[in-house]
Amino acid sequence: MAIKIYIDQGHNPNPPNTGAEGNGLREQDITYEVGVRLAELLRQNGNFEVRLSRPTRQTQLGTSNSSSLRVRVDDANSWGADYFISIHANASVDSSANGTEVLVYSRPSRASRLAQDILTSVTEITGLKNRGIKLRPGLYVLKKTTMPAVLVELGFITNPQDAYQMSNNPQLFARGIYQGLLNYLSLS
Repeated sequence: MAIKIYIDQGHNPNPPNTGAEGNGLREQDITYEVGVRLAELLRQNGNFEVRLSRPTRQTQLGTSNSSSLRVRVDDANSWGADYFISIHANASVDSSANGTEVLVYSRPSRASRLAQDILTSVTEITGLKNRGIKLRPGLYVLKKTTMPAVLVELGFITNPQDAYQMSNNPQLFARGIYQGLLNYLSLS
């Protein structure tokens, strides 16, 4: 029985629910690219079945911020995903803020153990700073999913070095998430 992984590429290509911008980049473009590459890695491994929230670059979800989030969660729940991985890029008014963090609903939990493995792998593979696991029980995609869910903040789109890395090396982030998942599932 394949392990069902739902990859949520954060945000929409157009309003509503577009992402952060910085250094000439848009969050929704980075999350789309990393998600597609992660899906490719998972599909090459016979242990997984994969679904993307945005199968095409133009896929638009919902007609408001709240319905955009609801569509993603409802899709994952009704599909019966085993794990939900939401991909995002962080932003700050302080352009020196940098690094990767993973958000979870609660800890200890299966999601927090998965988050730790993903965080460790992403930061080892990309060289970005490990900012740790953060509790975010109010986030819709973490609160309303019926399976362990993590939200990966790849890096800061507002930091020139992080932005360069996310834009030019999306494969490294995909590989980091993939390797973290394999480690968590003891498949590596």
